[in-house]
Amino acid sequence: MDIQRLNARIESLRLKHSHFFQLLIGVATLLVVFVLGLTLFMVHEGWSFKESFYMVVITLSTVGFQEVRPLTENGRVMTAFLILSGVGSFFFIVGTFSQILVEGRLQIFLGRLRVKKRISQLDRHFIVCGYGRIGSIVTEEIRKEGRPVVVIEQNKELIHRMEEEGVLCVDGDATNDELLLSVGLKRARSIITTLTDEASNVYVTLTARQLNPKLNIIARANNASHITRLELAGANRVVMPHFIGGIRMAQSVLRPTVTNFLELAMRGNIDLQMEELEVSPESELVGKDLVESKIRQRFNLIIIAIKRPSGDMVFNPGPREVIGAGDTLLTVGSKTDLQMIKEIL
Repeated sequence: MDIQRLNARIESLRLKHSHFFQLLIGVATLLVVFVLGLTLFMVHEGWSFKESFYMVVITLSTVGFQEVRPLTENGRVMTAFLILSGVGSFFFIVGTFSQILVEGRLQIFLGRLRVKKRISQLDRHFIVCGYGRIGSIVTEEIRKEGRPVVVIEQNKELIHRMEEEGVLCVDGDATNDELLLSVGLKRARSIITTLTDEASNVYVTLTARQLNPKLNIIARANNASHITRLELAGANRVVMPHFIGGIRMAQSVLRPTVTNFLELAMRGNIDLQMEELEVSPESELVGKDLVESKIRQRFNLIIIAIKRPSGDMVFNPGPREVIGAGDTLLTVGSKTDLQMIKEIL
């Protein structure tokens, strides 16, 4: 089984990096020719290692220096074959490397190495699976907040577009376990799977939950009947884009003023933002009620709700509602004020 897996891995690398694989074959062939030539002069001609090494080098490099010692008839014939094999391998390497440079494959390869290095330095980042209509919007919103995000996509055109836009992306199948680990799944804060194929979303959710039990997983569903399946697979939240879009359109008709206000706030046209603020155990707000905390007076913020560590939600909390360690404050206010309160949390 291990041999079959190794062969499959080699075949996959050969297909994915065919030109680099050919270059590797050329280098390996030249190395074999070098060793055979070294053995030829040492065993057949009876020369020392240093003499044989020097002879092989000047022979394969075709510099035209004089022979170290007079060769026998058979030795000359074998040297001729050595020259043909070595020079042929050398020109094959040069030709392959030139093709890699001309086609820009070396630049692409180095670019991928830089991307891998950047990903290896990320921590508490977001992973988006799929850069379609939904995935591209999710990625753009995360980037607007200045948060690190990595996108997994198979479509070459979308990969090229992301590279031009400076989006950190990886070319591959999001259902691949090794690929998920390579984008820092165990260090990630959250993964959002927006693939169009329902089964793929289930598989990514299941795999991500097994590899990182504490990971926050958001999954896309196209049908209400698939919500339970994704939740059983480990999704923290399942979103149906078409359902949300329909509700948004209905609210635009039923409550146009409220909807327009929310849209303006979300688009950043007004200095207003809704934020989740987690209270650390070291925060000065721990143990104080809303009156004692003076959040409204000091930061001009409105507390809409308080989410307890248990998951319970206190909507429209009263002035005597006590803030505890690990609570999450659902707050509305300007970006500047929200940034100021983060310093004491």
